[in-house]
Amino acid sequence: MKPADVCLILEGTYPYVAGGVSSWVHDLIRAQSHLTFHIVSLLPDRAPRDRRYEMPSNVTGLDHIYLQNLPDGQRWMLGSDKLFRRLEGPLRGLLHGGGMAHLAELLDILKPYRGKLGRRILLNSAAAWRAVQRLYEAEMPEGSFLDFFWSWRSMMSSLYAVLLAPLPEARAYHTISTGYAGMLATRAQIETGRPMLLTEHGIYTNERRIEITMADWLEEVSNLSLTLRRPKRDLKDIWIDSFLAYSHCTYQAAREIVTLYGGNQDMQRRDGAPEHKLRIIPNGIDYARFAALPRVDRLPDGSLRPPTIALIGRVVPIKDVKTFIRAAGILREAVPDLQALVLGPTDEDQVYFGECKAMVEYLGLGETVRFLGRVKLDDWLGSIDVIVLTSISEAQPLVILEAGSAGIPTVATDVGACREMIFGAADEEPALGIGGAITPLANPLATAEALEELLRQPEMLRRASRAIQERVRLKYNKVDLDGLYGALYAEAIAAPNAWLSAHEAA
Repeated sequence: MKPADVCLILEGTYPYVAGGVSSWVHDLIRAQSHLTFHIVSLLPDRAPRDRRYEMPSNVTGLDHIYLQNLPDGQRWMLGSDKLFRRLEGPLRGLLHGGGMAHLAELLDILKPYRGKLGRRILLNSAAAWRAVQRLYEAEMPEGSFLDFFWSWRSMMSSLYAVLLAPLPEARAYHTISTGYAGMLATRAQIETGRPMLLTEHGIYTNERRIEITMADWLEEVSNLSLTLRRPKRDLKDIWIDSFLAYSHCTYQAAREIVTLYGGNQDMQRRDGAPEHKLRIIPNGIDYARFAALPRVDRLPDGSLRPPTIALIGRVVPIKDVKTFIRAAGILREAVPDLQALVLGPTDEDQVYFGECKAMVEYLGLGETVRFLGRVKLDDWLGSIDVIVLTSISEAQPLVILEAGSAGIPTVATDVGACREMIFGAADEEPALGIGGAITPLANPLATAEALEELLRQPEMLRRASRAIQERVRLKYNKVDLDGLYGALYAEAIAAPNAWLSAHEAA
């Protein structure tokens, strides 16, 4: 089979999760219709999943790697103890930030055993048990061995899965995160010599650091440890260090390190990304499509449309829909005929959706807050005055740009690129003005106050509308940004094969 032009490597997103990064990937593939794409989807397990997208015709293949379902492999192999001892040095070096040199050494050791090694030998054999004992003594001797064993097993299952899986041929590789997807892309660069690109929407290591720091089960493990002193190195350290190491490898191997806005680059630099590789390409949207949507100021009966706000997104905890509901309850005191819409899928977290509906009922907001599910955005934007984003974490939310193209300001929490999109970058020339408001996290009162100011001052609302619409036109027009990715791909595809040594990468 002819190699694809680009192999896209994705962890836990497209085509099985709707919205966000998945929408961006789908649009990227369609925008580069002159290129062929092969997709590798990294998933936690083999549980059945429904595709949320119909694959574009220029996608030539879809492979899966199941991080926690390593293939069985052979039952027994002569010399497995010797193999584990050979693996230990470069494995520890890699996980302590040693970078591509240690990964290349691991790949050389494992290469003759592909198709043979699997869960039975790498995780369940007596030789694997003895290796874990040695690694425990080296890495976390003051902690619980049992907890180390299960964490190490989980970590190694995922790492071995990406190091042993078949690797599609392609003229360039593009990963949409670091982590395990980044490790597969780094492996592709080492083994094929073909260029590898990285795009980070959110910073993977930062997201994992937050998750690990807040993980109840890791906290419980630490508290239950049979020692009066906190271990010098515990499971949280090991998990965080491993993800930092994977980022370090990916940054070394990448030809270009692209992200959406300047704040992300600060975190990339902190995690060791070389300055000369850093580049910003923001998310873009079809400006002409949304700018052409007509405003709807009257209802079908001819009466004036009531003031309308909307949260556009999935009904999941990270979107903090409950803060939106509380803000609507506060705002209704000043704007009695307020309509507050939630436009987005409700089926991803049924428990949370149930809690949100119960909150609406408890606050007596049944006539104000409506959950409309997944909708065609074009049918609704003309009837909305202000978009609300109450998320506790975002990268560069497309909904602000889509609404902004239609001249709709946004009140958003101070996350990701929201401040830059609404207020403009520090070096914006010419300065276009403020396109909405920024509020603190989980603050219904501040959200309601910002919304009231916009809704009750028509001239302020018009200025914000003009500012955000012009900013999107000049800075976030997808037609322009698609061309930037097209140029990146053209340069990578045309590049000669090259072995990127650890010395060259540094």
